[in-house]
Amino acid sequence: MKIWLYKGGLKLISKSGIGKAFEHQKAALEEKEIDYSTKFNNKYDIVQINTIFPDSFFIAVIAKLMRKKVIYYAHSTMEDFRNSFKGSNFFAAFFKRWIKLCYSMGDVVITPTEYSKNLLEGYGINRKIISLTNGIDLKYYTKDAELGKQFRDKYHFNEKDKIVISVGHYIERKGIEDFAALAERLPEYQFLWFGYTNLNLVPCHIRSIINTKLPNLHFPGYISSEELKAAYSGSDLFLFLTHEETEGIVLLEALAMQIPILIRDIPIYESWFQNGKQVYKGRGLAEFKVLTKDILEENIPDLTEEGYKTVKEKSLSKVGNTLMDTYTEILNPAAVQQEPMEKGMPFFY
Repeated sequence: MKIWLYKGGLKLISKSGIGKAFEHQKAALEEKEIDYSTKFNNKYDIVQINTIFPDSFFIAVIAKLMRKKVIYYAHSTMEDFRNSFKGSNFFAAFFKRWIKLCYSMGDVVITPTEYSKNLLEGYGINRKIISLTNGIDLKYYTKDAELGKQFRDKYHFNEKDKIVISVGHYIERKGIEDFAALAERLPEYQFLWFGYTNLNLVPCHIRSIINTKLPNLHFPGYISSEELKAAYSGSDLFLFLTHEETEGIVLLEALAMQIPILIRDIPIYESWFQNGKQVYKGRGLAEFKVLTKDILEENIPDLTEEGYKTVKEKSLSKVGNTLMDTYTEILNPAAVQQEPMEKGMPFFY
């Protein structure tokens, strides 16, 4: 069993959740000692594709002609394409047709949640669709007090400052407008948004938010995984006000780091989280303001322990187990539940 993890186009989105998902897949395969490569070799049995660029579609077509199997990861939907970049709403219907064409090339389509699976099934994609979390490296994402102190020192905060962070592209869908509005209404707290998007790609009203001059609102840009781990360690609240997601890898990271979390109450998280058990949920700016203040002033219970229990179910080890089962089934359905496949290190680099 040899897997080709196709990385075409990933350079363009390496700083996004899809880039992180690709790295998680590599880690999961290594942990389960499943042979894989990120470079082409016609010895592969399955090609695993994460992007929806034309080259990815072409690779899927070639794989079919070579009678290879294709697993297509469905990270994107029409719903989360809307309210993102300039013209995204206008092109949303076309985008839906395109991703439907791409995903239909898969022998199996993998998407992160039951919510996104239901959306894709509603598109009429005639392929087996399974929901499988993008996963989280629980060994890496652990709170580190020293890193937290370094984070505060770097941004010139003292130990008494209350710090609220969020992570994502500068796009409306991610909830950046409400994040900035909260900073304006809660000047006693510090708000930092980590991430970056070329401002030429976003609408004018989003660009104006990035250029807002508030003393407690900061846009440091994109930071490395190590720096982000430090930010999680040194912050008091992770604010995730996204309007639409297929999962939200940064949310998994924050849960693993055991930082208090406030999210927008949207359909994807209805069955995943109970309000007041693992995270707090709000539906609008007024609720976000009250809950932010209550969390930071410790007027309501800390939920981080329950949140961690939830994210433990999304470990890379469990992702690897499901991938192994999926590979075995599509290569030899009759062999499922029979002898385990031979294991080994990645077959070439």
